[in-house]
Amino acid sequence: MSAARVFVARLAGCSVFDPAGDKVGRVRDVLIVYRQKEPPRVVGLIVEVPGKRRVFLSIGRVTSIGSGQIITTGLINLRRFEQRGGEVRVIAEVLGRQMELVDRSGTATIEDVAIEESGQGEWAVSELFLRRPKTSASPFAKGVTIFAKWSEVRERSTGEAQSATQLLATYEDLLPADLANALLDLPEQRMLEVAEEMSDERLADVLEEMPESEQVDILGHLDDDRAADVLDQMQPDDAADLIAQLSDERGEALLDLMQPEEADDVRMLLLYAPDTAGGLMTTEPIIVSADTTVAEGLALIRRHELAPALGAAVCVTLPPYEPPTGRFLGMVHFQRMLRYPPMERLGTLLDQKLEPVRASASAAEVARTLASYNLVSLPVVDDNHRLVGVVTIDDVLDYLLPDDWRSHDDDPSPAVSADTSTIPVVVSSGRRHLNGPSH
Repeated sequence: MSAARVFVARLAGCSVFDPAGDKVGRVRDVLIVYRQKEPPRVVGLIVEVPGKRRVFLSIGRVTSIGSGQIITTGLINLRRFEQRGGEVRVIAEVLGRQMELVDRSGTATIEDVAIEESGQGEWAVSELFLRRPKTSASPFAKGVTIFAKWSEVRERSTGEAQSATQLLATYEDLLPADLANALLDLPEQRMLEVAEEMSDERLADVLEEMPESEQVDILGHLDDDRAADVLDQMQPDDAADLIAQLSDERGEALLDLMQPEEADDVRMLLLYAPDTAGGLMTTEPIIVSADTTVAEGLALIRRHELAPALGAAVCVTLPPYEPPTGRFLGMVHFQRMLRYPPMERLGTLLDQKLEPVRASASAAEVARTLASYNLVSLPVVDDNHRLVGVVTIDDVLDYLLPDDWRSHDDDPSPAVSADTSTIPVVVSSGRRHLNGPSH
């Protein structure tokens, strides 16, 4: 092995390669089992391979750990990882755990775990990196850190829930989709604890990437005020889909607690059937007047919080400029804006060939239009030709893919170094409606 001692938190996200140098995945966690008189033994790594499938890699198949990468024998079983009794995930279940020092000097929190090779193909926990409780009242103060052998600590027997703070710190750099996938792999109670510790904005981003059943579970664990705050941070179409899965009573209660502007958008979306353009659209496109200049349009799409699909074009309408707007005039694609001087008016650059779709148009019609004209977004208008939203390509994909697409697992070859599975396309389940009939 190229490293005698390795800290687990630093392994998170490390690339895994086969002997030929081809990347096969990334490390997401380390799996250990407890022993009665010796430190826990490392049994393997949890590796995320293409397709976001988590698989088990036996530690005996790891030939090298070092320089931020791991080399394997090249043989990885792509059967989806399932945690067995007695197995413990270090990042998901050990970091953040409160321990008591056997010398009776107090308690400390595990911030990292060091593993060390104890023999050919055998690894075990060698040390714990711990932080004692802070002694200062300052909000910026931290407790002192210490190293301890496994034999020098014991688990607290108070029954207190593990702290999720350290786990969230480990996941800090993950994109929302990757963080959602990581949370789905946690035991249910641990997942709820971690969700509870997240900021409203971060939790909203993660919920948007989760299957509906887990969204409902997490939202059901939050009190109404916190749940409403999280829904305020979500995209209106995602918030509408989530509220539609709740009971009518709780859905109405949360809508009443949300910010009025956000709640109005969600209520409008709930009026449309899920298999229509109105049911798929988002109500927050970039909307400008015909007198807006190219420079102003480019500044609007340059905002970092804007989704790429929404930044691909701006919508030009008559006032008012909030959905439902005044009469829809047309769209201007960002590439067209780049070809004209900064002071050019967007009203002169409209795409005259692009026709909007009605809110009642079927999802199939929307998908055909996006595919036929190579678009990433499509304007949606009501019967009075007022803009009510846009359907983006990711909205259509979310609808067409199966409900469990985030964890979908075809039957792969039992031992290969890459995931070549495909995803069948089916229609997802429908949305229930609050506050009005479907159109």
